[in-house]
Amino acid sequence: MKTELTRFRVRENAQSSVEEWMQFLNANAAAVRETLEPEQMYVETIFSETIDGIDYLYWYSVQGEDGSGVEQSEHWLDEKHMEFWRACIDDTFPGEDLTPRVTMIPERVEAAMKPLAITADTR
Repeated sequence: MKTELTRFRVRENAQSSVEEWMQFLNANAAAVRETLEPEQMYVETIFSETIDGIDYLYWYSVQGEDGSGVEQSEHWLDEKHMEFWRACIDDTFPGEDLTPRVTMIPERVEAAMKPLAITADTR
């Protein structure tokens, strides 16, 4: 299992597109959940912050080791997600991975987050 927190810079003047993107994800929560299993994405949270007038988005995730990437997905929601990504994330500033120091997950929660195939095989 890997835990990540990555900061991405938002393109200048893309704030309204970011707001539309976040509303889109919230409005399509059921479809978002459909995309999580193939990615082995157990937790994914997007945070926002403005520093010195520059907007950033942070992705926090807890993900299995063998999940597929959003870039390989053919799910309609992931395709729309990538459209928003290209419109909103400033690719001239690479994402910055923050270093995890401690991950605290109760054992029962971590056990419940195993991929379905593994869980089914161990019953």
